[in-house]
Amino acid sequence: MLTITQALVDQIVAHARQDHPDEACGVVAGPAGSGRPERFIPMLNAARSPTFYEFDSGDLLKLYREMDDRDEEPVIIYHSHTATEAYPSRTDISYANEPGAHYVLVSTADADEDGPFQFRSYRIVEGEVTEEEVTVVDAY
Repeated sequence: MLTITQALVDQIVAHARQDHPDEACGVVAGPAGSGRPERFIPMLNAARSPTFYEFDSGDLLKLYREMDDRDEEPVIIYHSHTATEAYPSRTDISYANEPGAHYVLVSTADADEDGPFQFRSYRIVEGEVTEEEVTVVDAY
């Protein structure tokens, strides 16, 4: 199960809406071993595509060094789908290389500035996708 604050959900959704019609992507880091998402880190979709996202390799290396320095890990890896439901594509599954992370997808396919939108979370381990419950809280 993913437990996440309303403030983080709002930031992820706002990023997805801002980058629409391209896919948005980013990370929410948290203290290593805690499983608690805390620090919102929007990233640039280097592919600049409405159907595909890609982290810039230099930005990603910088982020992982920063997380190491702060004793953090990627708790959530998120991206948006602009024309399909919030379910991992074959490409998403093949790129999922953080077995401990929650993979959050936001669909902006039918969204306007007020909603609705889909916000779903998955675990992806060795190509196996498992949807998990999302609990939204005011604070931890």
